[in-house]
Amino acid sequence: MSKTFLIGAATAAHQVEGNNTNSDIWAMEYMAHGGYPEKSGLAANHYVTYREDIARMAAAGLNAYRFSLEWARIEPEEGVFDTEATEHYRDVIQCCYDHGIEPVVTLHHFSSPKWLIGRGGWEDERVVGYFERYTRYVCEQYGDLLHYVCTLNEANMGVLIAIYIRQAMEERAKREGEEGAALQVGVDIEAMAAEHDAQVAENREVFGVDEAAVFVSPRSAAGIEIVKRAHMRAVEVIHELIPSAKVGMTLSLRDIQAAPGGEARAEAAWAEEFGQFVPALSHDDFFGVQNYTRTVFGPEGELPPAQGSELTQMGYEFYPQGLEHVIRRVHESFPGQLMVTENGIATDDDTRRVAFIDGALEGVRTCLRDGIDVAGYLHWSLIDNYEWQSGYAMQFGLMGRGEGHPAKPSLAHLGSLCRAWRECEE
Repeated sequence: MSKTFLIGAATAAHQVEGNNTNSDIWAMEYMAHGGYPEKSGLAANHYVTYREDIARMAAAGLNAYRFSLEWARIEPEEGVFDTEATEHYRDVIQCCYDHGIEPVVTLHHFSSPKWLIGRGGWEDERVVGYFERYTRYVCEQYGDLLHYVCTLNEANMGVLIAIYIRQAMEERAKREGEEGAALQVGVDIEAMAAEHDAQVAENREVFGVDEAAVFVSPRSAAGIEIVKRAHMRAVEVIHELIPSAKVGMTLSLRDIQAAPGGEARAEAAWAEEFGQFVPALSHDDFFGVQNYTRTVFGPEGELPPAQGSELTQMGYEFYPQGLEHVIRRVHESFPGQLMVTENGIATDDDTRRVAFIDGALEGVRTCLRDGIDVAGYLHWSLIDNYEWQSGYAMQFGLMGRGEGHPAKPSLAHLGSLCRAWRECEE
């Protein structure tokens, strides 16, 4: 095992910092048709409390913290970089080092500057150059302070969103049956057309475009290629300006399994969610594995969790074994270093979080024993946060969102595992 194995936690700027007013997600939260029923507001106020939060991580025994820089704060207007925000994130990085914590920095975690969406967003070729300029600025500012850099968080999210929409439409068609669906289509088309017209009008008012191509929009085939090129360009810049840094992307990967007769569907799903991104990883130093559960495919498609299965608040099957399976499968196509950049569960029962962590880390240990190079395990998340369209209902954190961010037993437990891991290595 590596003597520098990292065990820590992860957050994303928009989900914990609060008042991210220049971002596309913030704007959508205030739109009638933006898709966000709850506003982020102060979130966990981490923009203010980060020093205390990092100190508590260190006191618990953790040795790594993955967090994102907020592009919308650093470049709130096109080509205009904010000194205060730049210095803020410099202090976050330095605060980590001051407490013996390795910072794992993500350049983009879902939220983008509002101005970017007005330029066509993540379906426009120009985003590659915009992201390169932002990446270059970050590298010039922080230089050798950056050891691990994730370019794009879950670069396949647009693919997953498109899959979920497709599945929802297929499920509705199955439920209604051919005749029922035919009768319903006319009503749906009228309602959907009216909704779309209202959304277009609001997009024009807020962003100046008909379609707001945010990072978490369903991605077209051309958009997928744009995302890949943005990542590869950022990798080039980081290697040029900070040769000592390790850089990679992260993907959200389900543990895709097949029931009898579902093998072809399972293989196609893995190719869509992971395989198509492999060529874009050719110059990456590491790959960020992000897993939360498994999905089983039968002959007709995805199967629901077995009756009686334990489910998380997100409706996912409680399945910590999925992490080991995904690590092994990714390793078959990407022989370089891996890092678990997200893994966790939404639950109000912290004993189940502890059990999930134990199961997931045991799988990581097994992979390490088999010679797979895994650099670390970063639990999602450090703090109960703003979980996008789910608002504040989901509890992923090792710490609560309330005043003082009260620690849950899982924080101390993960810290004790980190200390025990170090002792074992020594």
